[in-house]
Amino acid sequence: MTVSYKWLKEYLNFSETHEQIAEILTNIGLEVESIKLHETVKGGLAGVVLGEVITCEKHPDSDHLHITAVNVGGEQPLQIVCGAPNVAAGQKVAVATIGATLYFSSGDEVKIKRSKIRGVESFGMICAEDELGLGNDHSGIMVINTNAPTGTPINKIFEIENDYIFEIGLTPNRIDAASHYGVARDLAAYMKSHGKNISLKLPDVNNFAIDNTNNTYEIIVENTEACPRYAGLTVSNIEIAPSPEWLQKRLKSIGINPKNNAVDITNFIVHELGQPLHAFDADRIDGKKVIVKTCNEGTSFTTLDGIERKLSDKDLMICSATQPMCIAGVFGGLDSGISDETKNIFLECAYFNPVWIRKTARRHGLHTDASFLYERGTDPDIIPYAIRRAALLFKEIAKGEISAEITDIFDKTFEPCRIELSYKNIDRLIGEKIAHDKIKTILESLEIKIINEDGDRLSVEIPPYRVDVTRECDVIEEILRIYSYNNVELPAELRSTLSHSPKPDNEETINIVADFLSNNGFTEIMSNSLTSVSYYEGLENFDTKNLVKILNPLSNELNVMRQTLLFNGLEAISHNVNRKNNDLKLYEFGNIYSYNPAKADDTLKNYSEDYRLSIFITGANTQLSWNVKFEKSTFFTLKKTVERLLLRLGININELQTNANTNPFSGEGLSYVLKNGKTIATVGIADKDIREKCDVKQDVFFAEIYWTQLMKHLKNHSILYKELPKFPEVRRDFALIINKNITYKQLYDIACATEKKFLKNVSLFDVYEGENLPDGKKQYALSFVLQDEDKTLTDTQIDRIMQNLLKAFETQAGASLR
Repeated sequence: MTVSYKWLKEYLNFSETHEQIAEILTNIGLEVESIKLHETVKGGLAGVVLGEVITCEKHPDSDHLHITAVNVGGEQPLQIVCGAPNVAAGQKVAVATIGATLYFSSGDEVKIKRSKIRGVESFGMICAEDELGLGNDHSGIMVINTNAPTGTPINKIFEIENDYIFEIGLTPNRIDAASHYGVARDLAAYMKSHGKNISLKLPDVNNFAIDNTNNTYEIIVENTEACPRYAGLTVSNIEIAPSPEWLQKRLKSIGINPKNNAVDITNFIVHELGQPLHAFDADRIDGKKVIVKTCNEGTSFTTLDGIERKLSDKDLMICSATQPMCIAGVFGGLDSGISDETKNIFLECAYFNPVWIRKTARRHGLHTDASFLYERGTDPDIIPYAIRRAALLFKEIAKGEISAEITDIFDKTFEPCRIELSYKNIDRLIGEKIAHDKIKTILESLEIKIINEDGDRLSVEIPPYRVDVTRECDVIEEILRIYSYNNVELPAELRSTLSHSPKPDNEETINIVADFLSNNGFTEIMSNSLTSVSYYEGLENFDTKNLVKILNPLSNELNVMRQTLLFNGLEAISHNVNRKNNDLKLYEFGNIYSYNPAKADDTLKNYSEDYRLSIFITGANTQLSWNVKFEKSTFFTLKKTVERLLLRLGININELQTNANTNPFSGEGLSYVLKNGKTIATVGIADKDIREKCDVKQDVFFAEIYWTQLMKHLKNHSILYKELPKFPEVRRDFALIINKNITYKQLYDIACATEKKFLKNVSLFDVYEGENLPDGKKQYALSFVLQDEDKTLTDTQIDRIMQNLLKAFETQAGASLR
């Protein structure tokens, strides 16, 4: 949110510099993230002074140049060569002195230097309007009609003001400070509570008066739940024209481009008071009726941006006698807004139910300044002042007539929230004992009314504009905020507790895995937990009833919680592939969420979340290079990565069961299962129909690590250390002919069960299927590593072990030695 330093001074008579104000605002919770100098004229016309042309003679070597002597208030006049056709003696002009920098209206930038033009020295520049950045006229120099003495800075003559703009990081709960008056109100509270005699004031509206009642409109509020208060009046015979300079300056200072006086007035009120207004072209309101109601489901309505939208029966609308005119508190209609031909306006000032506005804005994907304020809760009590203030501005600036009484309809009075608090709790939560008189002064400065004081307890009333203050702790926070966090003394002693760090440490393990993957060429991604239900619709082996749905989604693309990290990865892959980055290795840590409707006895137990690690590989595994053979990524590329990762965590892959892939979001592959039957990882290839949902055409290999289950296993997992063997290993190989349905894992298990003492490792180094083999057969070449840690193995021992292994393969797997 942007706030103008000079604009604030219209409500508070403070003398603090902009740096001091920024510090105060930050201390009271309105953090100033940056301060920018705003110049109504770039450069502020520094170095440009008023001069008087004493003499003007033609240049001897030019038909269009003149040599002038200009008095700029110094001891001697300046000699300046000027090419303007209208320069003459006796004129008062704007002179840019040596060293000044001019910013032309065209965007050019010129620094004035001592120069020689056609052999004549020139010590400055007499400026035209566009050379000063004051307009676009370049027909001649600017002649100034003023009685100011020569040498007067031009920025004083033209009243050029510099301002400082605060960029405030407004937190969502502080909507009361989303305006210049709201910020000034907080500043006043701080200054008053710290002993400064300061007054907070708003422009006077006591001179508000009705000019006539010739253009009265009937207001009907049918839905009082969605619109508890609605006020309106008409202003007739306005003249649409550019706004006066003071109003344009105010809007430009906070980054708003002025449009015309009618639009600028409503924008000004929003940023002054935080109260949105809407001005309708009164002549377009059928039946001279303004009706606040909902319309039938599916009603067509064209908004100001030219888009036709289908209304919900939960959208609050501002309607005429025959048709909707505006989505209340969100966006205006195309056919009821102000145009350059508008003569009469109906001015709306209302308080809308924040929940209704928020749902409508999300439903239509519309986010406007008005909806931002209404969604968070505006001040219902400022409506009478705001509409009078706006009407007077229309009367002053647009020369209109107030042609109807204010119609102010409210279903109920907005009672202030009453809260009980105790001095004891104030001292306890703040950590410092504050004098009771000081506390009461702070409360009064915050416009929190003290209703009753009974011993240690206070009963207070919160003004309606403080929608975020509803509990005792909220009031105490307000006291501390104004008292200043910096005034709370640090205790002389430090108290701490020792906490047990779980083993293995989850965050440390995440860092280990992240480092491992990053060091192996993978890139970490982070994505939103919200996703689209369309990804899950039409999938086999998945029921959308298990999705956690968002009641008030930000958009249709973010309406459910993710149940897998796969779609996030595919979105990232699609984004990169569309930008010619086809070869990717990605990983992501994150929660997935699910809903089990069967557990109807306990609402909370219906929902669950689980932490997962996803790994993606697509495209080439090696880059094109003269010394490296090109290699595409395959299922085994990812399988190798997953197994090395598990090995890095101390898990022996050979002790895990490998079953068919059980992940419903990826196709063929493997599941790694613990002895207790729990899956800790799956590796597979993303199905084509799933990839198409994210517009990914190339193969994507996807692994998912069930992190929660993995950490439970590591908790009971011990890593043992022992001395390296002193005696050598022995390697022997078998080439076995086996049935095609026999797996390597079966052979591995047979070998380990047959030789438990000396067999250290088994590996598969060749697979052959083809000619010279019987039907239904394949060949596996296995390598066996044998070792006795106490002595060197003899040939007799080795032969006996290998014969035992061969016999076990023959009897248990039907293998034969080739």
